[in-house]
Amino acid sequence: MELFSGLLSALGLSGAAGLNAYIPLLIVGLMNRLGYMDLNGPFDILSNPYFMVLVGLLAALDFVGDKIAGVDHALHVAGSVINTGAGAVLAASQMGVADVPPAVSAVLGLLVAGGVHATRTAVRPVATATTAGLGNPVVSAAEDAGSLTLSVLAVFMPVLAVLGLLGLGVLALSLYSKVKGRRQRI
Repeated sequence: MELFSGLLSALGLSGAAGLNAYIPLLIVGLMNRLGYMDLNGPFDILSNPYFMVLVGLLAALDFVGDKIAGVDHALHVAGSVINTGAGAVLAASQMGVADVPPAVSAVLGLLVAGGVHATRTAVRPVATATTAGLGNPVVSAAEDAGSLTLSVLAVFMPVLAVLGLLGLGVLALSLYSKVKGRRQRI
């Protein structure tokens, strides 16, 4: 059961990292510090106070920058490395305790976070173009809320986190179909 729970938690956290790299890193670090999680080394660095302050500062900068049209696109380009890397680290931190080699789980996390981030990066220009940038803060806030929700669920109710991740996938496909249908009519 621990393997299954670890897998679901890894998927949920890496999906959350695809939306916002910093929120799940902070959640996992905080949960380890408070004793709700037990991270093996080297992943226990996530709960180091200096690391958490650094991630918190980066999260604050990302939170503001992601609400500004143009700046958000630059952050998404950087996020191709940051978000996917965070997803890999978070997945490996969860799966390492479930007797799955961290390298295997890191690849899984990289793929999940990368897929979520790629979808997010593809959707944002559509939101910018259709709202003249006015919708960017709303979309960004929804991404942050989604990342926070997925992170908390991945820690306490991993099954719900994966269901939420699947729901986001269905929503993304639905939005893609609508946009594709509009383009074909034009």
